[in-house]
Amino acid sequence: MPKVEIRILFENESFLFINKPSGLSVHQDGINEEYTLSEWILEKYPALEGIGEDMISEKGVSIKRPGIVHRLDKETSGVLLIVKTKDAFNFTKKAFQERVIEKVYCGIVHGNVKKDEGEISLPIGRSTQDPRKRAAKKKGKVKDALTRYKVLERFQELSYLEIYPKTGRTHQIRVHLNSIGHPVLCDSLYAERLKCPEEFGRLALHASSLGITIPNGEKLLVEAPIPPLFTDFLEKQKSLW
Repeated sequence: MPKVEIRILFENESFLFINKPSGLSVHQDGINEEYTLSEWILEKYPALEGIGEDMISEKGVSIKRPGIVHRLDKETSGVLLIVKTKDAFNFTKKAFQERVIEKVYCGIVHGNVKKDEGEISLPIGRSTQDPRKRAAKKKGKVKDALTRYKVLERFQELSYLEIYPKTGRTHQIRVHLNSIGHPVLCDSLYAERLKCPEEFGRLALHASSLGITIPNGEKLLVEAPIPPLFTDFLEKQKSLW
């Protein structure tokens, strides 16, 4: 199995926050054979086997998800929370369902976003054109979804955003930003026809912080540093502007 370096951001007896690297899937998809975060968890924390809920793939394959309560897309980097006990799993699952966990992302998108701040409230469902995709639509089998954003910087053909997803639908941020004409830079699924700068080469989306109030009343706010790839690329855009 490949060696994967994963930085631990915070850990106690119930919770583990890690900085997931881009390119690492959280768990198997029942189709491809690849090393995943789930395997890393079982290697480092074997006692977590049986914590959480397995998932059944579309092909009926049981997929292990030890300690996993939420996920990040494969190419998205940043803060991911893993739980270490059954009580922590039940507590955190409920917190996500009640939308009391605060998630903040940063992302670089195509185009010049006009509004300094905005809100996208569009239901999301599976695309009828491509089974890999989700779509913002009002008909069919959909789930409500809400994303807020703030423009941090604008460049000639790009904008740098801070993004606050209030729900947790599959591909939510990518689908919502694409729906307003500003897909995430280097998104091979939703912006496949748009230029991806060679020096960037990965989805320009990073989960920068996650906040949760744990059962003892303590507020945990864990941050993952913005990757140097982002900061270097943005500095270059400033020099071109």
